[in-house]
Amino acid sequence: MASPAPLQRIQAPLRRSLARAAMLSSRTYATIPPQSDPQQQLPQQPQGSASIPAGETKRRPTYFKDTAVAPFSEFLPSSAPLSPSEAYAPRTATVGPEGRKRTITRLPEWLKTPIPSAGANPNFAKIKSDLRGLGLHTVCEEARCPNIGECWGGSNKAEATATIMLMGDTCTRGCRFCSVKTNRRPPPLDPHEPENTAEALARWGLGYVVLTSVDRDDLADGGARHFAETIRRIKSKKPTLLVEALTGDFQGDLDMVKIVAESGLDVYAHNVETTEGLTPYVRDRRATFRQSLKVLEHVKTVKGKEGIITKTSIMLGLGETEEELWETLRELRKVDVDVVTFGQYMRPTKRHLKVEKYVTPDEFELWRQRALDMGFLYCASGPLVRSSYKAGEAFIENVLRKRAGDKAIAAKSLSQAVAAEETSDKAL
Repeated sequence: MASPAPLQRIQAPLRRSLARAAMLSSRTYATIPPQSDPQQQLPQQPQGSASIPAGETKRRPTYFKDTAVAPFSEFLPSSAPLSPSEAYAPRTATVGPEGRKRTITRLPEWLKTPIPSAGANPNFAKIKSDLRGLGLHTVCEEARCPNIGECWGGSNKAEATATIMLMGDTCTRGCRFCSVKTNRRPPPLDPHEPENTAEALARWGLGYVVLTSVDRDDLADGGARHFAETIRRIKSKKPTLLVEALTGDFQGDLDMVKIVAESGLDVYAHNVETTEGLTPYVRDRRATFRQSLKVLEHVKTVKGKEGIITKTSIMLGLGETEEELWETLRELRKVDVDVVTFGQYMRPTKRHLKVEKYVTPDEFELWRQRALDMGFLYCASGPLVRSSYKAGEAFIENVLRKRAGDKAIAAKSLSQAVAAEETSDKAL
């Protein structure tokens, strides 16, 4: 005969389950009246109160007392467009714990971009996968460029643009606007990088590529020969690919500038970044505005005015004045710079320079017109424009191909003239 103790242990869970079921069946919720007699649970309408108008439903009773919640309609986008003054007005927000609250300026709407997704765009995923597989770096990722999804993930693969960063991901300089890692002694150069880069670019089927690099002041030539070798490898694998090189100043060594300029590239870019007055506060102390002008001028001296396109970029929002910008553009035209781009400076981290002003799209358009009126071949200007922004390259590509076509026609005409002259000599 079984002892009563095991029976009690078996019956205890059963009793608890039955009690829990009875409790749940009789429980009432905050917003749902019990089904037994709903009319008794609803609050009685006070005497003398207005009746509910026809066509409207009475709100469900609730225990929530917060009446400050905005209606759902306020969270929906407004159908009426804002005026320019309202749309461009800076928006602020109060953040921080109680007692230490502070007011910050929110990022304007025109500077917000969608986050790219490798799963949603096959071109973006392909480029990212190849970069990781070959151990290559891009300034698009290192500098946190807001246009990475647009440039890498274009619907037409031939129009996609990637900016490859050569010589590693660590710079020997510390500019106050740049988020690239810095170190006095970066790792040594990868001898296979020129071949890997050329192989990747030939595989992608791009029409235009930008090569840039960190500053390598630890190297005797500043990395100029490594840069030039990469360009030659690319041109040997795919001669039709247009190559832009965005280089540093090589500490003012113009012989190194010549090595890169004569490597077969199509566009030589070097950024002055800001006005001459702000350069000591924005760029590394080893970089000067006049030194950058000499680099751009020497490229034209080596290749001729029509032999190569020179390009530079300027950030706005660092505290520059209108007269300083005018003077900067005049200095660039003196050394025959062909292309200039304007973009909004965006603070990468709290350790970098703060944004003095968010420049509106209308102001960017104004400076684009002013640059074209001064004689620049092309100007890309906008809040999200960067030095290698693909909108500019589409135009530059057409200019380069047109110049190449003109040279081919001229060479053909010359050969025909020489052949005709030789024929006439034989006839005599």
